[in-house]
Amino acid sequence: MSWIILALGLVLLLEGLVYALAPSLVEDLLEALRSLPIETRRLIGLLAMTAGAACIFLAAWIGI
Repeated sequence: MSWIILALGLVLLLEGLVYALAPSLVEDLLEALRSLPIETRRLIGLLAMTAGAACIFLAAWIGI
C-alpha cells in the first residue's frame, strides 16, 4: 500500500510542477489534444500506460 501512495504522490508532484512552472504551455497542449481525433488520443493514452507499466516492471526488476 505504501508503494501506491508513493506513486500517487510522485504523479501529483510532477503534475503540480508542470502547472506551477508552465501553465500557458499546459493550455497550449490541451488545445493541441482537442484537435486530435479520439482514436489518436486513445492511442497516446495506451502508449503512456504501456510506458508506465514498463517503468514499474523495470523498477521491480532492478529491485527498488
